[in-house]
Amino acid sequence: MAELARLHGSGVLTQIEQLAKVEAVPANFLAQILGKLRDHGLITSRRGNHGGYTLAQAPEEISLYDILVAVEGDCLHLSGNFEGRSGRRLKQVWEDIGQALVAKTKSYTLDQLSSRNPAEMYYI
Repeated sequence: MAELARLHGSGVLTQIEQLAKVEAVPANFLAQILGKLRDHGLITSRRGNHGGYTLAQAPEEISLYDILVAVEGDCLHLSGNFEGRSGRRLKQVWEDIGQALVAKTKSYTLDQLSSRNPAEMYYI
């Protein structure tokens, strides 16, 4: 997503092979991730020789939370028995952690995570 954000607005569509090489991710694994991102409306794709992927929205409109939910789903959902004293406390703590994670990941947008200059790095 950061690489797509770097290219946003340039009119360039990025192909899986190029993304896989730049981000050092196997192309078949990347295809699965891109499918999830597309299904959630974060990216668009076009088939063909001049096809590829691009962001569906401006980078400043896509939060890290949006990406996390698209790729991982509800990763903080707990299932099980929360009837006992320890279970109720664990559920309360886990809900606090979840709320903090949601707030923090919503505070970062894709434009903050990407750099137009490939040599520039952001540390979070």
